[in-house]
Amino acid sequence: MSDRIKVAVLSGGDTEERVVSEKSAKVVHNYLPKDRYDARLIDIKGDQWSDIATGQNLDKNDFSLDIDGSKWRPDAVFCAIHGAPMENGVIQGYFDILGIPYTCCNGFVSGLTMNKSLTKRALTGMVPMAQEVYITKKAFVEGIDMEDIITRLGLPVFVKPNAHGSSFGVRKVKTKEELLPAIEYAFQFDENIMVEAMMAGREFGNGVMRVNGEIVVLPVTEIIPENEFFDFEAKYEGASKEVTPANISAELTRQVQHLTAAIYQELNCSGFVRIDYILIGETFHLIEVNTVPGLSEASIIPQQAQAHGWTLSQFFDLAVREALAPSS
Repeated sequence: MSDRIKVAVLSGGDTEERVVSEKSAKVVHNYLPKDRYDARLIDIKGDQWSDIATGQNLDKNDFSLDIDGSKWRPDAVFCAIHGAPMENGVIQGYFDILGIPYTCCNGFVSGLTMNKSLTKRALTGMVPMAQEVYITKKAFVEGIDMEDIITRLGLPVFVKPNAHGSSFGVRKVKTKEELLPAIEYAFQFDENIMVEAMMAGREFGNGVMRVNGEIVVLPVTEIIPENEFFDFEAKYEGASKEVTPANISAELTRQVQHLTAAIYQELNCSGFVRIDYILIGETFHLIEVNTVPGLSEASIIPQQAQAHGWTLSQFFDLAVREALAPSS
């Protein structure tokens, strides 16, 4: 019997982000040190949870597999599912019940940060952010005043699903005529949407995690999209330039890293998190908090980990070690 630590690397998920999750999970599986970990890719899709290597369904009573006549049950779960059912916090409660630690935030924090509007409310007064109009599906059906939205926010605006990731459903609206189609489009991805005033400035991402119980803020990345904003193509298909470490002053670096650590602590985050900002003048404004950020070799957090001096194997190893560490 191997004494390696058993790790279930969760892949897939139930949203349009599934294709991104599959890429992230494969990278984690490839780079986790083989001499230390017995890692298996586990596909989560609806109520079908299976081991990708064998096609075997997991026993959901204890999240186990039968491997060569022996029970295989993970010592830890590596969180690589973007969107539901992990980034929204749904599946974490199941692992809490089973007593299996995981590498991301708990269900409450994940659910909070997936909800963009609630996250902004939780951080009001701590960090500047865009003015918004929040629209429920019920309010939309009953009728909303487009003129009032434009009067309050101006143009351009961003229309986005309230609880979705990878920029699915997001559109930049420059004219009054574009607003209604953008709202209708966003409602295809969520029951609630946000219309946000545009923040004109430079975009940055900053990763943060705990190592040996201490908060470690990674180098800052500037994101320079080829498109009008950091959309799906820019994030995952190479239509952006990312500069790590960012070409900003030492004071601005200190400012954003301090803010990142403060937000991580304020929201009671765990695992590795990426926080995105717009820099306007000399002040960073919050865009969003990502509790399951992309993990491909080209993704921002891996870039930052390597700029910090870690290999991807070291970075993923540290994430699992932290998940397994006894709670203080």
